[in-house]
Amino acid sequence: MRTDSPEKATVSIDEAARVLGIGRGLAYAMAKEGKIPVLQLGRRILVPRAALERLLSEGDRGAPYRDTEEVHRETANDVPIAEHSE
Repeated sequence: MRTDSPEKATVSIDEAARVLGIGRGLAYAMAKEGKIPVLQLGRRILVPRAALERLLSEGDRGAPYRDTEEVHRETANDVPIAEHSE
């Protein structure tokens, strides 16, 4: 198979993690959960470059952005943050 592009068709999990700005462990966990599409060739786990690019371009369709203050309130049983500081 010949391609006109000098780039590889796949990248390693480590390379995908760097592109996504996440840690290696999280990248492996996401691959295991099916959140990062992968190909397994023998013992090698590879991420198709096209799938990685699609994941990045469709990122805004994933989970909505949530402000950290909003998340903190939910995890603190809806008690406002001001009541926690002393």
